Amino acid sequence: MIFGLFRKKPFRDEAAALAAAITAQSRLTAFFLPPYGAPDTFEGRFEVTVLNAGLLLRRLAGAEAPGPELAQALSDAVFSLFDDALREKGISDTGVPKRMKKLAGAFSGRGLAYINAAQESEAALTEALTRNVLGGAGDGAAFADYFRRAEAALAAAPLETFLRGEAPFPAP
Repeated sequence: MIFGLFRKKPFRDEAAALAAAITAQSRLTAFFLPPYGAPDTFEGRFEVTVLNAGLLLRRLAGAEAPGPELAQALSDAVFSLFDDALREKGISDTGVPKRMKKLAGAFSGRGLAYINAAQESEAALTEALTRNVLGGAGDGAAFADYFRRAEAALAAAPLETFLRGEAPFPAP
């Protein structure tokens, strides 16, 4: 029974590689310059990361097995990176859980908002991205275009691509 605690979690390495790919994609300078214009702040980088992670998690969760299991491992890896970022930012050990709870709520809410908006219309998707990623200032049309292109690129990739730890995001 206790030996189960030391067992390697399935897809941990693949999820870590995918989380690194999400981070690399989300840090691309293009997202913080026109026409995108996300704020180059902790919050702005969080929003771009949530967008990319949400797209990839949605793709994996909707895939055949073992896609959903990889999605869960990826979710764990992404939240581990958020935890690390908060600690690097100087948040105390007692403050991190409260902030993580807030980030988890924002992460879930954004993902649902983007999915619902994308199913509704381009205008709704643009408005949701403007509100969240750009803080209500600017025009989220470039992010809406990126959302659609990323969604298509991820959908076209076979599950084996993700199991190799690769995430074929398009260029912004």
